[in-house]
Amino acid sequence: MAVVSMSCVQLGLAASVGMLDRLGADGAAALRLGCAGALALLLMRPRPTSLSPRSVAAAAALGVATGSMTLLFMAALARIPLGTASALEFLGPLGVAVARNRDLRRLVWPALALAGILLLTRPWEGGTDPVGVALALGAAACWAAYILLTQVVGDAVDGLQGLAISLPVAGLVATAVAGPGFVTSLTLELVVVGLGLAMLLPVIPFSLEMLALRRLETAAFGTLMSLEPAIAALVGLVLLHQVPGVLAVAGVALVVVAGAGATRAGGREATTADQRERVLVG
Repeated sequence: MAVVSMSCVQLGLAASVGMLDRLGADGAAALRLGCAGALALLLMRPRPTSLSPRSVAAAAALGVATGSMTLLFMAALARIPLGTASALEFLGPLGVAVARNRDLRRLVWPALALAGILLLTRPWEGGTDPVGVALALGAAACWAAYILLTQVVGDAVDGLQGLAISLPVAGLVATAVAGPGFVTSLTLELVVVGLGLAMLLPVIPFSLEMLALRRLETAAFGTLMSLEPAIAALVGLVLLHQVPGVLAVAGVALVVVAGAGATRAGGREATTADQRERVLVG
């Protein structure tokens, strides 16, 4: 289920790439998050009055982080390949895992990740779009914030109520950035496509993660999560015809190894899946 969840995430991102030409990066992000927010309102029925003001504020902040992460990542996808963008974004959870660990011996994992990123971006060649890299790194920072905020929300909010608040807020953030022109350009066809994209990411992946985390230890699930950059590279190759070079493949492999090593360190904060599970099951 964990592998299916990650596959849905990358398939959803690959499908969103097809909307870039029609809606632009901001519009594609707003379409997916707006539909996800609408589904959350319809299916999860948030009850903010039953929560404390601090819990509502934390869930809203989580929505801002989610929306910002998606906007930055979609903008990065318009400039760099899916596999490269996903590997760069994975530095966010990897950074959280390393920062929460006081064992200096485990600094080998960020060192491996850095080597992988250098192989992916090859700054000595000047061929990788620096703006795309910066956008992906911005998405990584937002993903790190997402992890920390999810912990706060998961501690304070029961069941699906945190997600029911954060997803609509994320949709509002993305729609505000996309601007009023995005709303007026929507058609019935685009809304149907957006609902399908929202099911691929985040509705189905979050549900599968909840089920998987009832059967797996968080360390094992975190190790599986480290496969996501590799899955992204494979999806980019098959669906988007983005053929990685030898150095890019080696870079993704180093990031995957670094992620597996960091998440095996254990601890509650070492894996994004653990944080998502706390939002989903309270």
